[in-house]
Amino acid sequence: MDKVFSSDGTAIAYEQQGSGPTVVLVGGAFMTRAESAELAGLLAERFTVITYDRRGRGDSGDSAAYDVQREVEDLDAVIERVGGEAMVFGMSSGAVLALEAVARGSAVSHLALYEPPFIVDSTRPPLPADYVDHLKALVAREAYGDAVAYFMTAAVGMPAEAVAGMRQAPFWTGMEATARTLPYDGQVMGDTMSGRPLPADRWQSVKVPVLVGSGGASETHMLNGAQELAALGDNFTLHTFPGQDHNIDPKVLAPALVGFFSGGE
Repeated sequence: MDKVFSSDGTAIAYEQQGSGPTVVLVGGAFMTRAESAELAGLLAERFTVITYDRRGRGDSGDSAAYDVQREVEDLDAVIERVGGEAMVFGMSSGAVLALEAVARGSAVSHLALYEPPFIVDSTRPPLPADYVDHLKALVAREAYGDAVAYFMTAAVGMPAEAVAGMRQAPFWTGMEATARTLPYDGQVMGDTMSGRPLPADRWQSVKVPVLVGSGGASETHMLNGAQELAALGDNFTLHTFPGQDHNIDPKVLAPALVGFFSGGE
């Protein structure tokens, strides 16, 4: 593990493995670099792969005031440290962060995304209007378990009784450990989980090749969101993974990423 300092002085922890063109992996909600380890290992056979802890998670630091731009600057700092340009893969809300970074000028040559969790129609309920504010309030009083439960019900859409049972599971503690960053993911998503179509101009500056992945066994709103994103430009390509859901098997995902990123070698 090594660390690089972002523009505001926050230390961002990262790991590097493999050799070849550089690929940076951006995790979604709850994810630290550890959750990307299997995918990173598969890609490292062809690429130099960078995994990092987004701010507030794992071994990375944080700042008092959050802004999406700070996370873009974190990614920029990592890319600058490892060569100045990279190909990027983003997972879930990390896909939206990566997309936003490219739109804001990050040095990314190829961008692959898997299931940005958009809600663009009525196929599932939208997030409550006060979703981020409610998460912030829970985190402010260190009610991390309640923050996780709120995310799982309001954002993921799980039944409350199912989430209540999950509180006794061994993995719950790990989710609580990163729960303070859940409002960050909410701010990254912005109004893209509102049930309204994606804003046509938000990412119009993204001109690099973009692969938009979606699981064939995922919920309808996930596929609809991916399709709408892929329709934003000729540089966006939709790739559906048969039989996969939001928790895609890295062994299924890796070959598609290798094929896509090989075009940037």
